[in-house]
Amino acid sequence: MYVGIVKNIRPYGAFVEIGGGIVGLVHIEDISVARIKTPFERFKIGQKINIMIKSIDRKTNRVILSYKEMYGTWEENIEDLDEGMTVRGIAREIEKSKNGIFVELKPNLIGLAEYKENIEYGQSVDVYIKRIIPEKKKVKLIIV
Repeated sequence: MYVGIVKNIRPYGAFVEIGGGIVGLVHIEDISVARIKTPFERFKIGQKINIMIKSIDRKTNRVILSYKEMYGTWEENIEDLDEGMTVRGIAREIEKSKNGIFVELKPNLIGLAEYKENIEYGQSVDVYIKRIIPEKKKVKLIIV
């Protein structure tokens, strides 16, 4: 783990200096388990963040970083949640067939809620935890 400083933010990721003048890229898919639309949802320029090196390409001198692992495992994030609880989350992606809405419960934990009209990306929602399925790392939710 390294402490890095966010130097630049692009639509596809963020450039983070990890020391010694080394700058690596955190691709958008390595920022969060939840599908975010822009790295600006998590970072701002000058922000200090914990980061890990995912890979180094010595031929191109590129360093690829990852941020999402810094929030712990699925098991660690689900520990304080139980079936029957109502918690606040952030609406993320709506399934194309409108079968459900992915809701971010924690930065590294998402659940799938039954579809509900008039819910928009980024909206704060209260959800009822209907079912936790540890063997599949899934959380089923109902927007209340």
